[in-house]
Amino acid sequence: MLKTVSRLSVSVIALTAVQSGSAAFAAEASAEMAALEMEAAPESDSNQPGLVDIVVTATKRETNLQETPIAIAVMSEEDMKKRQVSSLIDLSDGAIPSLRISTFESRQTALTVGMRGIVPDDANQPAREQGVGVYVDGVYLGRQHGLNSGFLDVERIEVLKGPQGTLFGRNTEGGAVNMVLRAPTGEFGGRVTSGLGNFGAYNGSLRLDLPEVAGFSIKLDASLQHQNATTKNPLAGQQGWNYFHRYGGRAAIRWRPTDTLLADFSVDAGRDESTAFLSQLINFNPTGRPVATVAQIQANGNRLPSGFVAPLPSIVEVQPDRAKSASIGVPQQPSIGKTFGVSAKLAWDVTEDAEIKSITAWRTVSDRQFDNSGLANRTPVFAPNGSFSRYSLATLDQRQFSQELQVVGKLGDLDYVFGGYYFNERAEDSARTPNTNRWNADGSNYTIIDPSTYLSTPAARASVAFSKSYAVYGQATYNLDQFALTLGGRMTRDEKNGRLFTVNGAATNFTFRENDRRFDPLVTLAWEPSDAVNLYAKYATGYRAGGASSRSLNYRSFGPESVKSYEIGVKTELFDRMVRLNIAGYLMDRADTQVDFNFFIPQSNGTVRNTLETVNAQGTTKIRGIEADLTVRPTDGLSLGLSYAYTYTKVPLARNTVQEQLNASLTPPVTTPVFQEVYILYTPKHALSGSIDYDTPLGGNGTMLKLHLDGNYSSPAFSFASENVKNDKSFIVNGRLSVADIPVSENGQTLAVSLWARNLLNESHIYRRSNANRLVLGDYANFNAPRTFGVEATVKF
Repeated sequence: MLKTVSRLSVSVIALTAVQSGSAAFAAEASAEMAALEMEAAPESDSNQPGLVDIVVTATKRETNLQETPIAIAVMSEEDMKKRQVSSLIDLSDGAIPSLRISTFESRQTALTVGMRGIVPDDANQPAREQGVGVYVDGVYLGRQHGLNSGFLDVERIEVLKGPQGTLFGRNTEGGAVNMVLRAPTGEFGGRVTSGLGNFGAYNGSLRLDLPEVAGFSIKLDASLQHQNATTKNPLAGQQGWNYFHRYGGRAAIRWRPTDTLLADFSVDAGRDESTAFLSQLINFNPTGRPVATVAQIQANGNRLPSGFVAPLPSIVEVQPDRAKSASIGVPQQPSIGKTFGVSAKLAWDVTEDAEIKSITAWRTVSDRQFDNSGLANRTPVFAPNGSFSRYSLATLDQRQFSQELQVVGKLGDLDYVFGGYYFNERAEDSARTPNTNRWNADGSNYTIIDPSTYLSTPAARASVAFSKSYAVYGQATYNLDQFALTLGGRMTRDEKNGRLFTVNGAATNFTFRENDRRFDPLVTLAWEPSDAVNLYAKYATGYRAGGASSRSLNYRSFGPESVKSYEIGVKTELFDRMVRLNIAGYLMDRADTQVDFNFFIPQSNGTVRNTLETVNAQGTTKIRGIEADLTVRPTDGLSLGLSYAYTYTKVPLARNTVQEQLNASLTPPVTTPVFQEVYILYTPKHALSGSIDYDTPLGGNGTMLKLHLDGNYSSPAFSFASENVKNDKSFIVNGRLSVADIPVSENGQTLAVSLWARNLLNESHIYRRSNANRLVLGDYANFNAPRTFGVEATVKF
């Protein structure tokens, strides 16, 4: 039976950073495994000099990490602990330079995940898809919602770089992220962790392994993370911004009825309460337009006259730096996301050289969104006695079923994997956007609107979408002396349909149907001229399924986008295995790029509607990149890592159908097609991550002193597809100082006490910026979180 890693030692991970960022202590393995399982070499003394081998079983057979000619980054449990990573949003600091994670809008309830320049814009809808697949134990998660749930004993996070169209399939054109959870051991043991931090933070986790009984092993996990708001809400009794309270639990059962059959069953549930980051007004009237007076607004039917910028009320502050408090108080309660899942994984060793696996899963996501982060800093702009502060109230409910079968084996020098996959999903959403506050006549004060009136605002939209996907795939590697040739392919059929049944409070019956067939091939050639050098070349394809936008006025559909990738790389170990240097370069051409155009359009009832259309851009999107990773072990106990990613992107002009609709409503109407330059989100041209780890014994009882520091730099990047404005460059430093492995009993119990800090230097930068309102008000932006720090204690038993 195939084994999985129970623990990767600090020295193993610290010394094997490749292709995805040495600051994350990345390890590289096959990017084409549907359920990656890794087996570490036996743990060695953390002070032993030289780099340590890692054995990977990415194709269900043992291979040396450096000899595996595909890119994957692995962040171990130890690395997550060093960086105080408790959910995926904590990787937004750039720990893995090619992996880009951000909030959707400024909300923590849904995440935008991108890789190698493949970053979705608004995939936050039932009929929209992601460009990077996110998995838990090999099970695909179909929605952006729920991705920020608190971790439950995650053993490692595997980041597969580049298109994964052969073994992972749809929606993995940029790559895949697989969170591998620790399996039951069958031996009594576990750990308890508790901690406190600033902003009223507290956290706790429990892992409990129970002894095996009659072939059954049980493991129980629970976790809790809490942080008070980092930006204050002046309205008494209402929640501030960047608040979260996450908790969840999981039960896993492992059954081994025979030596050749293994069954894993699990059930998990999580709850995520959070608020968005505040949208701050960072400038006023940057274009120098005339400022309308109150009299001019009243004379124009209490609407802003064309060509003018709205006056700035005296109590509204322009805040170009990260704010500790908002200038206006608003009703605000946490958004609530719930996740639930059950899975069954079966593995049967048919022979010594062949295995059959089955992965069956059912998952649900439920989200209730309460986002009042715009205040008076976004539209609607000031009008005498007018309402303002758009409260985004939305729901999303999703359920999915997936089934995968795999046959993995070996025939002489030929390694193979074949499989079949089925996915079935239903998702529905609704949204309304009432205003919660009302100005007085001159903007010197405001009142709160009666919730009973704004909560009954008609829905701006409501839709339901259905998706089915069928696939068969195969991949084989022929090994001949110093060479290895891998060929693979996947046939996929997607069936999607949906209905938009409410638009601006009115019943509608807009529908779409999208059926597609795909074949995604893979070819890899590897050459190992010496034990210290491994070279490879790879061709692969991937795609993101088509769909329709529920923010559209008529549910206009769009087709899939696809990518072709060409990659070469070299992996080396130098100076008697004291230095590891890995370099990769890739070219990706993407066709039919899905591009979003959106406008916030004022409605007659004073609300503002977010209208969004998605189109397939004509021509080819060019994405080019280089990744270099250096790991050095200069002395015993000291490890240094440096990782760099360069990414160039260029999207062809795209047709802006939303602007065309607005132009058609003018008098006289304008019917000329509008083509506009568009951009790829959250993809800096330069990203750099460096780290240092130092471990040394304290006394002779096994106690260790551990120091970790990492620094992460990103150059400015776009945060909206249709806006030519970038966010700020960033440089985030994290640190941890631990006294670990302190003996506390004669039966092996140990204690670890740590001081940690994220954003140690309290650096402030804009991670999301919009100039959409600059002609009527000014630019708004969202800032990163301030410095957080705390103390944590862990008892292992």
